[in-house]
Amino acid sequence: MTTSREVPRTSRGRAAAAAALAAVALLSTACSSGSATTEAVPGGKAARPAAIDGSAIDALIAAEKPADASQIPAGSTAAKIKERGTLTVGGTQTAALFSLLDPTTGKVEGFDAAMSRLLAKYIIGKPSTKLVNVTAQTREALLKSHQVDAVFATYTITAEREKLVNFAGPYYTDGLAIQVRKGTTGIKSLADLAGKTVITQSGSTVPTAIKAAAPSAKIQLFETNTECVQALSQHRADAYVLDQGILAGNALSNPGLEVLPGTYSQEPYGIGLSLDDPDFKAFVNNWLKQVEADGTWAKVWKATVGTQVPGPAPTPPTID
Repeated sequence: MTTSREVPRTSRGRAAAAAALAAVALLSTACSSGSATTEAVPGGKAARPAAIDGSAIDALIAAEKPADASQIPAGSTAAKIKERGTLTVGGTQTAALFSLLDPTTGKVEGFDAAMSRLLAKYIIGKPSTKLVNVTAQTREALLKSHQVDAVFATYTITAEREKLVNFAGPYYTDGLAIQVRKGTTGIKSLADLAGKTVITQSGSTVPTAIKAAAPSAKIQLFETNTECVQALSQHRADAYVLDQGILAGNALSNPGLEVLPGTYSQEPYGIGLSLDDPDFKAFVNNWLKQVEADGTWAKVWKATVGTQVPGPAPTPPTID
């Protein structure tokens, strides 16, 4: 989820595009006018209700081998986290498929949540995490003040943000999409939002994208994804624009909503880290390469995002 209208760097964009297309299994692109059927879209009319496979995630975490002592030298950021015994994670409890609180178990489940637990297991030897809720407007401040060790929160890498934080990754790719109430007509692309009331999260780049395609759109901002979903469901807006994976999660838990065909950007997600800890970026990137190479990343995708998006796991984006 972007908070700056910076365009991801070219090398990332190419890798991101390939991963995004595979991940969402769409036949259309940003240039389409909605010719692809909604059956191919996460949250579309043919989407099957599905739940995150928590037992598969637990098994993956149990199998994760902790880092060798040589990989965590004394005085390093990872060593400090290991000594503390808990990885403090900036995240959310409201993003279905990525990081959502399951009220029946009290656990936060999803792709981001699983990856953070795997990283904790790798550092500490057990998946001990402490979640600090973040928003698009608070992530950088929490990293700078060291109130969190890492941010796993659909955090798009941009050149502007890289002035403020370190990013490990990218470890996932998404793209902006449009969500509407089922039965909505007259909206097939960003250009069709002209004159419509459109909602998104505050601090994102979405208003700029909307205004570029539909200058007369009326944009309303909300702090959280939950507030956006409520506004759309309550007919206080015509459409919701944000990252497709988040919108797909909304459709999973809100059957009255659907995601339209087409994505309108490439959003490479990174793990946000403090600028003060360059050693930790190298450490986390090495771990990411390991879980991608041994198939763990693909299994996490299949147990989370893959419960809603059909097809095989996509190829992870290239880590810089």
